[in-house]
Amino acid sequence: MHNDIKEILLTKQEIDMMVHKIASSVNDDFRGEEVTAVVILKGSIMFAADLVRCLTVNVKLDFMQASSYGSGVESSGVINIKKDLETDVKGKNVLIIEDIVDSGRTLSLLREEIEKRGAKKVAIASLLSKPSRRVVDVKIEYIGTEIPDEFVVGYGLDMDEKYRQLDYIGILKPEVYMS
Repeated sequence: MHNDIKEILLTKQEIDMMVHKIASSVNDDFRGEEVTAVVILKGSIMFAADLVRCLTVNVKLDFMQASSYGSGVESSGVINIKKDLETDVKGKNVLIIEDIVDSGRTLSLLREEIEKRGAKKVAIASLLSKPSRRVVDVKIEYIGTEIPDEFVVGYGLDMDEKYRQLDYIGILKPEVYMS
């Protein structure tokens, strides 16, 4: 499996530093308030688990699963909500936790949907941002780092459900995802 990785983009230590930096900003911005963390499944689960453990504010967890990808590597442009929230977010602070912002389509829709449900404040925390791929302008309050237009896997990110368990983020060799 590691033979499929062209290069390591972010080490476990670099990821840990980004998570702590984001957590510090969230803690400052929501000091003394409760936050409902909406974890976007499946890719953001590793990031969300690490981030939530670093938060000092009171956190409630809920999960959504939405995608604009099929089994391929290109966004389909169609958003599909596979699992919806169980929590009523009306009047609550919501922190959407995402692994990567690529086209921006999924997060734009999710922010809009949660705002329509009456959330007091909606903020987005994403470990990675790929601005070169952005199709929809979406505000991301907390970003770990921007990355180049490469297909990345690891730390929850996958290709057809593979590579999620890696503790680093690597760039996948093109021959792996183009075959």
